Amino acid sequence: MVDKAHSVDLSNEQILKIYRDMVTVSIMDLIMFDAQRQGKISFYMVSAGEEGIAVGSSSALSHNDPVFAQYREHGVYIHRGTSISEFINQCFSTTHDLGKGRNMPVHYGSAKQHVHTVSSTLATQLPQASGAAYALKLANLANPTDEQRVVACYFGEGAASEGDFHAALNIAATRSCPVLFICRNNGYAISTPTLDQYRGDGIASRGVGYGIDTVRVDGNDVFAMRRATLEARALALSGGGRPVLIEAMSYRVSHHSTSDDSFAYRAKVEVEDWKRRDNPITRLRKYMEAREMWDEEKEKTLRSDLRQEVLKAYRAAEKEKKPALSGVITDVYKEMTEEQMEQLRRVKRLVETYPEEYDLSEFDGGMDSVDEVLNGKYQGPSSAKVS
Repeated sequence: MVDKAHSVDLSNEQILKIYRDMVTVSIMDLIMFDAQRQGKISFYMVSAGEEGIAVGSSSALSHNDPVFAQYREHGVYIHRGTSISEFINQCFSTTHDLGKGRNMPVHYGSAKQHVHTVSSTLATQLPQASGAAYALKLANLANPTDEQRVVACYFGEGAASEGDFHAALNIAATRSCPVLFICRNNGYAISTPTLDQYRGDGIASRGVGYGIDTVRVDGNDVFAMRRATLEARALALSGGGRPVLIEAMSYRVSHHSTSDDSFAYRAKVEVEDWKRRDNPITRLRKYMEAREMWDEEKEKTLRSDLRQEVLKAYRAAEKEKKPALSGVITDVYKEMTEEQMEQLRRVKRLVETYPEEYDLSEFDGGMDSVDEVLNGKYQGPSSAKVS
């Protein structure tokens, strides 16, 4: 936690951006959670109570630092410049979805923002991050006058129970990889509380066991999160490279996902107490109000404007078509294989046999996109050829 003896190394404009980003995440989460409940999208996961971890740490990273996220890092994307429209188009799987509708909602990815696409499989991003960090280590050493970069890898304390966690830390430690392992310890691995997950001293003690520099930080203090990440990044680049583990302590206010009912395993009074006692957005707002940077009128205006911005993007995404049906199979290989072609032929036969079961009007190009590939006329991003 940052105490009064430490100054905040940010201008008022930077602080306001951090606050705006956190509130943006909060408002978007509320609207998209309701969208899933209304059947508009299939799935959603919110970041309620953990906004300070993603935004605070992101503010300390270089925009060019590669990120391997889990699924509560909306704040990292927003702080790096991802638009609300990009988020919502991904959740609706529209033609504007950067992932072409091939992934579940909230499984974001952005080459422009240097964030690798989220994978549902728990903890797989950890050894991937170690490998990417080793590649960066070699690049940093080969080009010492270029920007020196680190990898940031986010995960929950539940993921730290997976074997990939241990493999990743050991790889990073023995190869001296410049990677920040940022663990969100929010108290629950879906329905399993930390008491039933481990008996040791949280996740931090595991980093020490692997010989990795480790810090535990108040994840609900956005300034503490920023300072810890700044110092961890500098440490990760020292001496040719080294891993650092950050355990950010927080609390998961909402359900694990829209597929979960957290009140089946915890009391509502516990959640309400955390909302009232230790909310990262409220804490930053009080800090700004105490310095006369913020007031109730500005708060109302910000929330109203952001809500309208989210709803505008939401309504636009609702009207967009789904990606072309052929997109399920194109751009996988440089050249289309005969097996892929046969799969497309079967899709065509199935739809034509049971047209009443398959409405292709919502897909861009309908069956024409499939015929285009089958007839050898497809000219996609990879200039794929029909084999």
